[in-house]
Amino acid sequence: MIPCSSTRISFSNKMTRTILIFALLVQSFFPGLGSLLATELSVEENRVLLIALKMEEAFREVKDYHCDVEQFSYQEGSADQHFRFKFYFKKNKKIRVDFDDPYPQLSLFYLEGEDQVTLLPLRFLRWLRFRLSLDDPRVQTPAGQRISQTDMGYFIQFLLTNLRKVSQKEDELEEDGGRVKFVLWAMDYIKGKSLEKYRIIVSKQYWLPIRIERYDVKGTPLEAISIANYAINTWISDQIFQP
Repeated sequence: MIPCSSTRISFSNKMTRTILIFALLVQSFFPGLGSLLATELSVEENRVLLIALKMEEAFREVKDYHCDVEQFSYQEGSADQHFRFKFYFKKNKKIRVDFDDPYPQLSLFYLEGEDQVTLLPLRFLRWLRFRLSLDDPRVQTPAGQRISQTDMGYFIQFLLTNLRKVSQKEDELEEDGGRVKFVLWAMDYIKGKSLEKYRIIVSKQYWLPIRIERYDVKGTPLEAISIANYAINTWISDQIFQP
């Protein structure tokens, strides 16, 4: 199982000043070492990056998981589409999605390296299946996300990439019992061209997201995803991922 203990995510102001002074002194005599210390200090001061690194560390121990997902998409700030489904994942990137609403018998299957998705419109009719391109809008999220981009490993790497490349406008992070809430500014995960704002809630039990809200740069809602009932490392059979 993934460790569920929390970690201290920020230095006290006094300790930070002490380390900074030490780093500056070292920089004067050992420039290379000083740069390394300055880099480590900047990581410690970025509280959201520390959470993302904790998530990455925890996900390394995940062999498989499944969870229940509820997803809302918005058009011009108003709710547009709604989906409920069960999501199955197994390394190396085996994915299955069983819809509950609005398509109660629909399942999608994807295996890493393939450029197609298998679609079963009726799960009880195993012989009735279709193969569609990864880029076919019928097997993408309303925002255009491919099924190969929907697992939590992909999302965690998305967090880390944007925390290192995109200037964060605010340092908004709050711990509430067994949860951590934070804000991320990121380039959109489809084309990487538009700046967007994410509000994310992470479970400290598993260090995985339980709520992801996506907004445009003006604060208009684009998408909201709730994830519940995580089951981690339950030795999911490979047969689950065979249509």
